[in-house]
Amino acid sequence: MNSFRSVAKHPIIALIDSVTTLKELKQIHSQLVLNSLLKDPHLSGQFIATIALNNPDNLDYSNQVLDQCDNPTLFTLNSMIRAHSKSSTPQNSFHFYKKILQSNHNLSPDNYTFNFLVRTCAQLSAHGTGLAVHGALIKHGFEHDPHVQSGLIFMYAELGCLSSCHKVFGKIPEPDLVCQTAMVSACSKCGDIGFARELFDVMPKRDHIAWNAMIAGYAQCGQPREALSLFHLMQMEGVWVNEVSMVSVLSACTHLGALDQGRWAHAYIERNKLRMTVTLGTALIDMYAKCGNVNKAMEVFWGMKEKNVYTWTSAMGGLAMNGFGKKCLELFSLMKHDGIHPNEITFVSVLRGCTVAGLVEEGREHFDSMGKVYGIEPQLEHYGCMVDLYGRAGRLDEALNFINNMPMKPHSGAWGALLNACRMYKNMKLGELASRKLVELEAKNHCAYVLLSNMYADNKNWEEVSSVREIMKARGLTKLPGCSVIEVGGEVHEFFVGDNSHPRYDEIEMMMAEISKRLRLAGYVADTNPVLFDIEEEEKEDALFKHSEKVAIAFGLITLKEGVPIRIVKNLRICWDCHEVAKKISETFNREIIVRDRNRFHHFKDGDCSCKGYW
Repeated sequence: MNSFRSVAKHPIIALIDSVTTLKELKQIHSQLVLNSLLKDPHLSGQFIATIALNNPDNLDYSNQVLDQCDNPTLFTLNSMIRAHSKSSTPQNSFHFYKKILQSNHNLSPDNYTFNFLVRTCAQLSAHGTGLAVHGALIKHGFEHDPHVQSGLIFMYAELGCLSSCHKVFGKIPEPDLVCQTAMVSACSKCGDIGFARELFDVMPKRDHIAWNAMIAGYAQCGQPREALSLFHLMQMEGVWVNEVSMVSVLSACTHLGALDQGRWAHAYIERNKLRMTVTLGTALIDMYAKCGNVNKAMEVFWGMKEKNVYTWTSAMGGLAMNGFGKKCLELFSLMKHDGIHPNEITFVSVLRGCTVAGLVEEGREHFDSMGKVYGIEPQLEHYGCMVDLYGRAGRLDEALNFINNMPMKPHSGAWGALLNACRMYKNMKLGELASRKLVELEAKNHCAYVLLSNMYADNKNWEEVSSVREIMKARGLTKLPGCSVIEVGGEVHEFFVGDNSHPRYDEIEMMMAEISKRLRLAGYVADTNPVLFDIEEEEKEDALFKHSEKVAIAFGLITLKEGVPIRIVKNLRICWDCHEVAKKISETFNREIIVRDRNRFHHFKDGDCSCKGYW
């Protein structure tokens, strides 16, 4: 029997919605009791289900009402399982499942019971419990129910068991739209984006859930261009776009650093009057911040009526990554004043804010407060932030002591932060130690070798440079090619180091020659030390000038209107010479340049950089 058959709600119960207060609920409850309506198990079930499903804050009250029922219906208990599966206490769903099994009124779980239970297992990330529920639903004969099948696919996707998703899907002779959509979502979530697209393309009918799953899959798998392309196709086919779609679109814009497309997405949200949920607003803040437009990120932040800890944390992280450390810490104070309890990610933003502001002692105080004040156990990333904090301030011995006193085995993030600090402060001995420790942890980490090689090159120790290069060669490691991305007129252009395949490369070369000429007149001399090869200075300068960020900047100068900032996203850390060149260009050409490299943002303006020479 269908426990969720459509039954009209009693007029009094129909008064309850998501904003009904507890006081109002008690008044409605009193009316139902006075009119003896709750003696009817179906009406009492309606009342309990409506309380539980409309507002998770009222779950405790629905539990109290349920305790007064002598013979709750299957609909009632299923509703409680469903409500708890979506709440912060999903494990309580199993309490009501036991009530069904132990009922004195011959209740038996149905397809809805198991559909809600498998989603509970997904929420709990409980693999063993998920297998037990799968076994129970087979025992009760619901293995072939399409809703249960789609729920199983969803559950195994959340548990990261793609092979189990394929097994469930493979046993369905004619999967319906719900199961197909669940499988597309599962493959997208678990990284099998190729199979997801194959399945998506052959679906006879695709609803907005399937489109959203596919777009989200591309965004999460590092294929933002494909995500945006599919979104445009979604619009052309007239599929309903909601806030879930736009969160994935904004994520793709964030990965690409495509501010123009991000602005378009924001305008689309406003034009179509999409509901500005906390998740969507937070995604907007993240997009603007990671595209280097901090002012717009904060404008969105202050304009949001509802903010949660992730919203505050995203804004703080955006300020920190763009070099506004003190503003990040001011926002943290406001957050605490508003009664928002920080989480682990919040403290990553706080510590990064202290780092860019050079506030070592304050950073230490915040780190200590995690456990003492907030009961948050510092994780590896927090320890890495502290090493970076000491290292940026040049306190390398303290950074090493901090690593040595970590309560867990130091990770690559901590040794990497120390190695970078050693490169900045030219501490060869400590740098060799950090590099050795880093390689012990990650033998395939090419960055450790490259940083060490750069340190040797700075000292013109070409024998050691060659030795490092031979080790890399023997271990099959190569330095990732530099790639810089720039968006012009809504179109994203990629430039790789030494690549001259761009259709406007002749114009780019002419602009690069003009840049070289102006910089030399301004007294610029190339810093060739970071070049890993023991070759002639002239050849080194030529190699440096073909770095992808310089090519992208030149392209920006010939394509973007005067006064428009040049925004670039680079896959690697910007080199010292490119950093100096960008500073000079910002001054000589009177143009703001914003570079997001793998470590942080660099806002170049009037010959200066927001990172203050440390990255």
